[in-house]
Amino acid sequence: MAYDLEEQEQLDTLKAWWKQYGNLVTWLLVIALSGYAAWTGWNTYQRNQSTQASQLYDELQKSIIAKDSVKVQRATTDLIEKFPRTSYAPMAALSAAKIAFDANDLKTAKGHLHWTLDHSNVEEYKSLAKIRLAGIALDEKAYDEGLTFLAGDFPADFAGVAIDVKGDIYFAQNKIEDARNAYQAALDKLGAKNPGRQLIQIKLDALGGAVSVSNASHAAAK
Repeated sequence: MAYDLEEQEQLDTLKAWWKQYGNLVTWLLVIALSGYAAWTGWNTYQRNQSTQASQLYDELQKSIIAKDSVKVQRATTDLIEKFPRTSYAPMAALSAAKIAFDANDLKTAKGHLHWTLDHSNVEEYKSLAKIRLAGIALDEKAYDEGLTFLAGDFPADFAGVAIDVKGDIYFAQNKIEDARNAYQAALDKLGAKNPGRQLIQIKLDALGGAVSVSNASHAAAK
């Protein structure tokens, strides 16, 4: 096929450009296509991971209903080891911790709660793990450890419960005034319709109710 002079010049220019830059362009295309393939593959992998984790979590829930603690712990271990980055893993760990605690297997319960605390990116899950670990510490009379779990801020939905457990620890330490103040603070944090308010109010009333500012100042003056 014959080319006229102008076409031949264009071809020569293209050949010269490709000789100089063709290798770079090829690598840029390879990198771009590899990146796209990796992104697509990652999304597919994530979907597959989530689907498999969801199925395993469904099995765990069935085991909880059947009160088969062995299968609950096995399913939880599988979720934690195979799908640690899915949201199902900390959910399973919290559920398994409750089952283990009810069976008085505190070692297993604490293991699942610590895993949630160390690996979950969901603040609510971590808060629940802290509160439950503080409760176990209270049962074990490890009061300072329990207060450590309750230090710092909690999300609004968990703040009242955390302070309530702190009040329980203070009461166990015979720090009655601190316990009373904590129970009152917990009531202030909980919504009016929260079912937990009644129990906290009972505990507060048993300690003589909240101390008003005026009474506290009068007592201090004495």
